[in-house]
Amino acid sequence: MPREELLNIFKKYKYDNDIFHDLMNYKVRELLLVATVYDAFSLEQDGLLSEKIFGEYYNLNLTNAPRVTSVTSASEAIEMLNKKKFDLVVVLSRLSKTETIKAGAQIRSILPNIPILLLLNDNTDLVGLDHAQDIFKAYNNVFVWNGASEIFLAMIKYVEDNINAVNDTQIGQVRIILLVEDSTRYYSRYLSHLYRELIKQTSRLIEEELREESKKVLRMRCRPKILLATTYEKAIEIYEKFKDYILCVISDVKYPKAGVLDEMAGIKLTKALREKSPDLPILLQSFEQNLETFAKDLKIPFVNKASQFITIQLSNFFYYNLGFGDFIFRNATDGTEIARAANMTEFRLKLHTVPIETIVYHANKNHFSTWLLARGEIQTAKLVSQIHVKAFKSYDNLRNFLINMGAWINKVKTRGRVIAFDESFLGDSTDHILKLSDGAIGGKGRGLAFINHLLNSGVSPLFAKTDIKIPETFIIGTDEFDKFIEDNKLETLIENCRDYEEIKKRFLNSELSEKLLERLRMLLLKIKYPLAVRSSGVLEDSVAHSMSGLYETFFLPNNGEDFDLRLKLLCDAIKLVYASVYSNESREYFDAISYKIEEEKMAVVIQQIVGKTYGDHFYPLISGVGQSYNYYPVSHMEPEDGVGMIALGLGGGVVGGGSSFRFCPKYPKIQILSNEELLKSSQKKFLALELENSNIDLFSGEDATLNEYDIKQAEKDETLATVASTWLYEDNRVEPGIYERGPRLLNFANILEYDLFPLAETLRHVLYVSRAALEAPVEVEFAVERDEETKDYVFYLLQIKHFLRDIEDYSLNKEEISKNDLMLFADKGMGNGRIDNVYDIVWADPELFDKSKTEEMAYEVHALNSLIKETGKKYILIGPGRWGTRDKWLGIPISWSNASHARIIVEYSLEDFRVDASMGSHFFHNVTTMNIGYFSVRQDSGDGFIDWKWLREQPALQRKKYFVHTRLSKPVSVLMDGRKGMFAIQKS
Repeated sequence: MPREELLNIFKKYKYDNDIFHDLMNYKVRELLLVATVYDAFSLEQDGLLSEKIFGEYYNLNLTNAPRVTSVTSASEAIEMLNKKKFDLVVVLSRLSKTETIKAGAQIRSILPNIPILLLLNDNTDLVGLDHAQDIFKAYNNVFVWNGASEIFLAMIKYVEDNINAVNDTQIGQVRIILLVEDSTRYYSRYLSHLYRELIKQTSRLIEEELREESKKVLRMRCRPKILLATTYEKAIEIYEKFKDYILCVISDVKYPKAGVLDEMAGIKLTKALREKSPDLPILLQSFEQNLETFAKDLKIPFVNKASQFITIQLSNFFYYNLGFGDFIFRNATDGTEIARAANMTEFRLKLHTVPIETIVYHANKNHFSTWLLARGEIQTAKLVSQIHVKAFKSYDNLRNFLINMGAWINKVKTRGRVIAFDESFLGDSTDHILKLSDGAIGGKGRGLAFINHLLNSGVSPLFAKTDIKIPETFIIGTDEFDKFIEDNKLETLIENCRDYEEIKKRFLNSELSEKLLERLRMLLLKIKYPLAVRSSGVLEDSVAHSMSGLYETFFLPNNGEDFDLRLKLLCDAIKLVYASVYSNESREYFDAISYKIEEEKMAVVIQQIVGKTYGDHFYPLISGVGQSYNYYPVSHMEPEDGVGMIALGLGGGVVGGGSSFRFCPKYPKIQILSNEELLKSSQKKFLALELENSNIDLFSGEDATLNEYDIKQAEKDETLATVASTWLYEDNRVEPGIYERGPRLLNFANILEYDLFPLAETLRHVLYVSRAALEAPVEVEFAVERDEETKDYVFYLLQIKHFLRDIEDYSLNKEEISKNDLMLFADKGMGNGRIDNVYDIVWADPELFDKSKTEEMAYEVHALNSLIKETGKKYILIGPGRWGTRDKWLGIPISWSNASHARIIVEYSLEDFRVDASMGSHFFHNVTTMNIGYFSVRQDSGDGFIDWKWLREQPALQRKKYFVHTRLSKPVSVLMDGRKGMFAIQKS
């Protein structure tokens, strides 16, 4: 998918806050004032003008008051305009000062597109304005200043609104107030009144409905725009251009029509607009009180320009007619008030009781959408405005739609979002992620938030065959972690103590904040399904440092009747995730990447576990990992085709390097292993959550609630038939399903070969879109389960992260390499480049290997790694089977910290010990992000080999029971060409 196409999809699905960012693109931030020396001095004396403009912005809670720069002549102005960018030029002058007046024309000749306004000193200059119409060729408009600083606010907003009107109406459904006034004196005054009142009304609504300051600033951007017309024709032109967005019209009565002053132009405009839009609010204003009679005949309000109460009258007009006030339900026949609602809650309550005729009346006149838009509910207002009464089969359906609109509004606004805590959202978070405390959400949280946004941004049609979602998810932000450390005075402990068991005890005996505890209580009252409590460090799952498997994850049944016990287990899990930041393994990792552990902050993800209950245990049908880049392609597969690794049961087996089935999402019907190899390596056990354990001790580790079951149990659970096949020995073939007698193979044939569920296609698209969105190779964790109601299979995305770092370009020519010069050659692996400074090799002698003793071997590797670490050197680690596996029968079960100073890691096969590479494990993922070379040597096939004779001849610095530490007098050369699949180590 091209990046542009993906961006277009995101843009199509805009939330209100996103839309706010796209509004008011043009802002006056730099204002150039051209004035005489005296005027400039008067204005700028003690910062008078800047202070007045700032004061106007401050009093109205507006941000980003423009900076004012003053010059005294046209030449100075042009010189300044050539030096920096200005958004608006204001020329302050008396009409008689021709040299200053000419400044506008001189600037216009050089910068034809910059807004230029003429500000006359006072009303006495207006007399000659009618005879100086050429002025309007140079100036966008003329205003008059009588010492009131609010005129500058009016001019600035006038310019911004004229430029932003087209964009803001189209993108944000922003409304237009049309002001028709030809008198410079009065539109200068009137615009000031209008803007002040409009901004005050909008601010009042925002203050009532929003608590977050950033959202208040953004919401202000959707205030109505004011456009000025000085003639009848211009008013009609603006109306026709923005007729779908006109909120109201405020018109004088006397102004030019057809080139001459028309005493009744405002009355004529009112009649013309009422024919086009009968319900359009119109306010007439004039100095001539006798014209109020015409307004009454037209049933529209009238304001006397000379009234000292004009501001109050204007405020009342906005409040009662433009949606800024309460929603007033009126009688459909005579318009009398029936009821009123001040907010959405009252609105829904009143909708239950008001007559249906009233609802139809307001719906036909678009009153609902106007009221919503005034409150910044752009998307909702847009939808409501497009829904007509006749679209409903009955009026009762219309009533029900409006009653439920509040919940629908929240659903639309929060879909694909990480939202602040709100009790009403607990237990209904399928489209959003709910934060239980403030602060950063960490790496895993960012990945989940991105997945959720991706799925709700319009890419779902790409997966039309599959229902894709994330499990219900809650996040505890990092502020709680900081508060936990500080309130429980744990700083000294984590700085000085290296006993991880002691750290865990202290953390468990410490207290979470009462605020979080209360929210956790609310959560557990709403949900009673199994939960995963997962780490989400701010440095976790980054491009440079994966930290995969470094921190703890706990699985909780959350099903008992003892509420206090459920709460205690959840709190203990959170505390132990916090404690895992300071484990020995974590400290080793931070040392290796040259970070201070104090830089890490921990968020916690609480997530519904995907799966079903089978008696006393719980697990999903499929868990898996998908990677968009495959280091070990076979047949005609390309690395970019990606790879998937799946297993029955919980995913700990896959990410822990246990047995799983590997396939290519692009070619799922190609079996990578032979039937014989598959029979040996096929999954024999699966991981499940125990539900009936009444004595859970999370202190013992993250496996405290998990149990491994033989696949025979899955046959009893009636899940095996979907994912397994049977080996028919006599026929030398594999039969999908378990209907024949014979050994069971978990090859997922019914799904991958016979499309019971389009898993391969779904994974391929997910990797493709994710790769395009992140613009880098990705890894995703997922689970598949069948929906109880629909019986359809659902693909759950559990995590997404970058898969590997950029690697240096290096090309290896096999023809130029002599086998006699090599200690090792592999045709499968990862890494790119050349390394010439490695003297140390830690290797397991194949003649001493015992697959029942792999745990002892892991201890030896850890001991040797610690010794080499003290020297500051790097080394090559060579051993049989799968490095970093949780299954000790598949390889050596080390954690990443046990080999933290290895620069190259090699796994080799033996005749009776052939295991697939460590593709989907956390260990493997840390290796990729740390830019460690990883080679897989299959000595029984291909060109791979290790020169054991040469290696045994080298001096051994230290020899243990299974491993040898060799230190060479000269370094070996490591050559890696990951693109061609060639990896070699040259002898020293």
